[in-house]
Amino acid sequence: MGKASRDKRDIYYRKAKEEGWRARSAFKLLQIDEEFNIFEGVKRVVDLCAAPGSWSQVLSRKLYLPAKLSPDTKDDDLPLIVAIDLQPMAPIEGVIQVQGDITNAKTAEVVIRHFDGCKADLVVCDGAPDVTGLHDMDEFVQSQLILAGLTIVTHILKGGGKFIAKNFRGKDTSLLYCQLKLFFTEVTFAKPKSSRNSSIALPCTEAFAVCENYSPPEGFNEKDLHRLLEKIGSPSGTEDLDCSSAWLEGPNKMYIPFLACGDLSGYDSDRSYPLPKAADGTYQCLDPVQPPIAPPYKRALEMKKTSNQGIQNLEKLSLNS
Repeated sequence: MGKASRDKRDIYYRKAKEEGWRARSAFKLLQIDEEFNIFEGVKRVVDLCAAPGSWSQVLSRKLYLPAKLSPDTKDDDLPLIVAIDLQPMAPIEGVIQVQGDITNAKTAEVVIRHFDGCKADLVVCDGAPDVTGLHDMDEFVQSQLILAGLTIVTHILKGGGKFIAKNFRGKDTSLLYCQLKLFFTEVTFAKPKSSRNSSIALPCTEAFAVCENYSPPEGFNEKDLHRLLEKIGSPSGTEDLDCSSAWLEGPNKMYIPFLACGDLSGYDSDRSYPLPKAADGTYQCLDPVQPPIAPPYKRALEMKKTSNQGIQNLEKLSLNS
C-alpha cells in the first residue's frame, strides 16, 4: 500500500522505475539539457557525487551509447564518462567509476589520467548533504558542497566548458551567483519541471546552477581559490574577508537569471496522478531499478534486523516456557 501511494503521489518516481532510471533525478538533467543543450559537442564528462547513478545513466544513454551504436564511431572516439563518489555504485555501461573525495586534488589527477591528460567538456553534480530541516543550515552546507565541486572543476574543466550543480535557493544565493560568475561568463539558476516545489525533507527550494563558458580570471592559481571566493563577500573585494552576502542587497542587489525548464504542460511534480490499472483492475508496483550497494544507513538496517531477530527469539522462548 505504501509503495503504491508513493507511485500515486510522485509521478516522476513512478516514471523513473518504468523507464529504467535509478532515481527520479534523471529527469532533472534531461530537462536541463532540453533547455540548455548541455550535451552538444561533449566528449569528456565528469559526474560528481554520482551515486546511485541516475545522472551517470543519462550521460551513458545520451552520449556513450549513441556513439557506440554508430557505425562511423571508432573506439578512440567514444565519449569518456567518469563518475566520482565516496560510495560505490553498480556498474553502468560506458561509465568509469572513481571512489574518492571531490575536495581532494588527487581525485582530479585520477580523472585527468583517465582523459589521457586532457580536460573535461562538462562537469555535473547532483550531490546534496543529509538535510536537517534547518533552512539556513541546509542552504549553507549545500553551497559549501557546490564550492567543493568548484574546487575540482578548476582542475579538470577545460576553457569554455560547462558546470551544472544543485543548489538550495535562499538568502545567500546572490553570493554564490557572484562566486560562480568569477569563473563562468554565463550563470543561470534553473528549476526543472521534475524538481518539486515542496518536500517534508527539503524546506528550501531546489534549483540548479547552469554555468557556461568556463573562463577563470587571468593568472588564476587553483591554490588561491578560497581566498578569491572570500573576496567576493566584501564590498571592497580586498581587505574585509567576511564572506557575507549582506552587501549584495539594497543598492547593490544582484538580480539572478532564473529559468523554469522542461515541458510546462508536462507532469507536475507536486501533483498526485491516478495509477494505471491492468485489465483486472489491479496495479503492479515496480521495485526500484537499482537499490544502493552501500548506503550510509546500511549499519542502521543491520542493527534493526538484529534487534528484530532478538525480539523474535525472546517471543519463542516465552511461548515454549
